[in-house]
Amino acid sequence: MTNGSETGMIFNLQKFSLHDGPGIRTVVFLKGCPLRCKWCSNPESQFAGSQLLWDSARCLRCGGCAALCSEQAISFTGSAVRISVDRCRACGACARSCPGQALKLEGERRTADSIVEECLQDLDFYEESGGGVTLSGGEPLLQPEFSAALLKVLKSKGIHTAMETTGCVPPQIFQSVSPYLDLLLFDIKHWDGDRHREGTGRSNRLPLENMQSAIRAGKKVLPRLPVIPGYNDSLKDAAGFSSRLKEAGAQEVQLLPFHQFGERKYEMLGQAYSYANTAALQEEDLQEFRQAFLNEGIHAFF
Repeated sequence: MTNGSETGMIFNLQKFSLHDGPGIRTVVFLKGCPLRCKWCSNPESQFAGSQLLWDSARCLRCGGCAALCSEQAISFTGSAVRISVDRCRACGACARSCPGQALKLEGERRTADSIVEECLQDLDFYEESGGGVTLSGGEPLLQPEFSAALLKVLKSKGIHTAMETTGCVPPQIFQSVSPYLDLLLFDIKHWDGDRHREGTGRSNRLPLENMQSAIRAGKKVLPRLPVIPGYNDSLKDAAGFSSRLKEAGAQEVQLLPFHQFGERKYEMLGQAYSYANTAALQEEDLQEFRQAFLNEGIHAFF
């Protein structure tokens, strides 16, 4: 029995995606993440609730938002807006009244049924291309009841399901959702536990254990490796990743070269971006890195 009335917090629903699973897909981005990756391209996904983003380029500096906020969550420091996450109730009144549309409330609560209804608008595209729906984030498994309910409804409609996950949750939570998935896109940040904690704030024990258990259970799993300059891009790292993947039973890995697509979002959140002066990586920069996986019998591709 499905529970389409289950609600969850999402921050985006992206249609016609070609990068997060086979075919043409709709990607549902869920709020909340257990990791704090310094290179994260969706920093607005990390906080589990709704939050305000401020676009300095659009702001008229009229002060209307600060005057309107009954919680005194908005203030001006010089020409910059400061938003107190602790005080903001995410009511959205300031964003709705902003004449320059400089404020955006990121995160809305939706029912599983309402999302499925929107996804079904593209059913023909899924069927023609072998596509479907992918849950992403953030970390969808931080909302396990909602994720499971949404996936159940999608499966009942015959739609292919996938999830992009860090796997950084207790095994019982992981196993409560994985039966409703046709494909797991498993982000692996670092093969070394200490370095994983340095870059993300958490150990890699749970991600590796959950990936291994999924592979052993016969699930379709694609490990994905964001290659970050100076963090996990050495040939020693390639050897370490290869060893971990072999231990888990994985035979392939997708390499995701570092980019700076999320930099603007850090500014809008009033947060520092650790990789502001780091050049993006191109596929040609990683050919030797890729070859190190191939030499170990791991099919590595971009």
